[in-house]
Amino acid sequence: MTGQNGVFFDDAQLCVDQVIERVGKQITLGLPLGLGKPLRFANALYERAKSDPEIQLHIVTALSLLAPQGGSSLEKRFLDPFVRRLYGSIPELAYARDVMANRLPANVRVSEFFFKAGSYLNNRSQQQNYVCTNYTHAVRDLMAQGVNVVGQLVAPGEPHGYPGMVSLSCNPDLSLDILPELRAREQQGVPVATVAEVNTKLPWFGHDAAIAADQFDMFLASADTEYPLFSAPQMAISPADHLIGFYASSLLKDGGTLQVGIGALGASLVHNAILRHKHNDEWRAVYDHLDVASRFPVAEACGGTGRFEEGLYGCSEMMVDGFLYLLQEGILKREVFDDADLQDLINRTLISQTPSLMMLDTLVQEGIIASPLRARDLRWLVKYGILKDSVELKGGCLHFGEGSVADADLSLEQTRELLEREGLGDRLRGGILMHGGFYVGPEAFYQALRELPPEQRDKICMTSVNFINHLYDHRFGNQRLKAAQRVHGRFINSTMMYTINGAAVSDGLDDGRVVSGVGGQYNFVSMAHELPGARSILALRATRVSGGEVVSNIVFNYAHCTIARHLRDIVITEYGIADLRGQPDEEVILRLIRIADSRFQAGLLKQAKKAGKVRADFRLPPEWQGNTPSSVRTALSFAGEGDWFPPFPFGRDFTDEELRLGKALKGLKAGTATPRGKLVTLLQALKVKDESGRYAALIERMGLTNPGDMKARLDRKLVIYGLQQLDPKPTEDEKSSDAS
Repeated sequence: MTGQNGVFFDDAQLCVDQVIERVGKQITLGLPLGLGKPLRFANALYERAKSDPEIQLHIVTALSLLAPQGGSSLEKRFLDPFVRRLYGSIPELAYARDVMANRLPANVRVSEFFFKAGSYLNNRSQQQNYVCTNYTHAVRDLMAQGVNVVGQLVAPGEPHGYPGMVSLSCNPDLSLDILPELRAREQQGVPVATVAEVNTKLPWFGHDAAIAADQFDMFLASADTEYPLFSAPQMAISPADHLIGFYASSLLKDGGTLQVGIGALGASLVHNAILRHKHNDEWRAVYDHLDVASRFPVAEACGGTGRFEEGLYGCSEMMVDGFLYLLQEGILKREVFDDADLQDLINRTLISQTPSLMMLDTLVQEGIIASPLRARDLRWLVKYGILKDSVELKGGCLHFGEGSVADADLSLEQTRELLEREGLGDRLRGGILMHGGFYVGPEAFYQALRELPPEQRDKICMTSVNFINHLYDHRFGNQRLKAAQRVHGRFINSTMMYTINGAAVSDGLDDGRVVSGVGGQYNFVSMAHELPGARSILALRATRVSGGEVVSNIVFNYAHCTIARHLRDIVITEYGIADLRGQPDEEVILRLIRIADSRFQAGLLKQAKKAGKVRADFRLPPEWQGNTPSSVRTALSFAGEGDWFPPFPFGRDFTDEELRLGKALKGLKAGTATPRGKLVTLLQALKVKDESGRYAALIERMGLTNPGDMKARLDRKLVIYGLQQLDPKPTEDEKSSDAS
């Protein structure tokens, strides 16, 4: 049917018909990053292209989400029940699955500017079609690809009291800027189509994310579009991750600004910030044991150790679920306002959040309002809650709700008495605690967003990534406003490797293959160098396992970089903090070696000396040489009794059985990473038995209780062997006791 704001469909095929009628069969489809893809419409259009070779379909997007599929038979047995439980009711993104399987038809091409990390390393078509761009340039580059159709998942306004509106909710990041660009293209005579797929399970967010429904040409809404949202399960936080997050939490400035990314390192930071705020004694015990203040002075100079009394403000391209936990724990509580003059006065502590006569005097002294008040002054004061809505200005006099009247001259005693008694508001209003560009997370996060009280929901502004990720003027705020809001910015992101001359390797490999993408990392790093008092913090684990061997992530050099060395700032591993900004090369190298795993420090130092970058007589100080995994566990233990650093502080989607099986399979994968390891593991597994039925429940979970063929029988033995490796090894006394 035809409605006020466009054409409504309850059938995706009819919607596709209308799109083709409008733009023809040369279609470049722009889809949001991550969660906001309209799955029913996207699948219907893709299936139409598969069945009609005359259609030329080019999909341009980022982060196409798919449920995981195991590679080996054991991985499949482990994942299949989990995937059915979490994703069984969610439509699968058909083009993305075909991309993974290398079975796209010849008339369909998919270009992405950001991948799920590692998902397309061995996919030639995606490596070739990858578009390298900063997040803030994505709209420009998508338009350059010739986008003529945009699809978006939206939340309807009617159930929330906003008829004629829709919320871009999880993805206003690019859509707020690409929709006007598309309309401009339409004005030039190019046929375009905008399609909104309606899903009431999508949390409603207002402010910038709420737009007029007539910005879309078509709506797809039916029972089929009411599917659950794609969830990203919580990842386990290892002891190393916890200590990285601990160090990062010591760099947070009370009253500051926070940006943080997804993953275990981001979750660890949030957990440690909460620990610092709620259980400060335990947090301080670890801080003191590590002697952070003297070993890493930047923490004391730029961070803090106390509770977050003023609180933090979130400004992050991705609103991770951690921001919700910070809100719930009373840490995310520093409000910012969309007026630079007002924000500046708050920053300078010339005014508070509570309206008063002194606040009015300050506003007059600073030239923000005049006395006597003008109409525009009153509108401004009412907008921010400084004066009540009932106050009116008529004929040069202020009229109050109780019928009282006074001159608009704020210096007159009668006016001041009436203002204090009847005119002042209770608290500044319009403040925002969180600016986010997009979100994706676990189902519990989505549910919590749906259940937010109105007053908390109104403190979250989902908005354009071009407002968030750089300082240039934008229609939602200029450079002065952004700088005023983002005081003491801490922009915290992860990287894969870091060279000892200060370059970060975050998105690709030295053979040119793309692991993920630049995303917004460059934006935040560069912004940290522009904003007064801001710091960029790049976090990484000191080591990784590659080919069955432990290797260092702090490297001498690498033939690819994401962040160039002239932007080096703060780097964190589980072994400490390297403050690199403004330091000479030798000092940069030594500070990075200091936080490297001790198994690799001597080799890195030797390479640096050979290159002439470190003086020949330098020797590793003994206190640097204790960077071992056991020292990490020891440090965390100083928090005292209790599980202060759990692997899943914010809940989990895996069952206890699945967690244990996951550890066993991870051990098997590591043990079979080399040909020799594979042979040894197989030989050992062939010997194992479980005659007592100790692992019966776990074997049943893997579907191996009654293995039907040789492969299944071998899988069963491998699982038992992997589980046995998790069991504590008996002591010599226990062995002797068993023998007797």
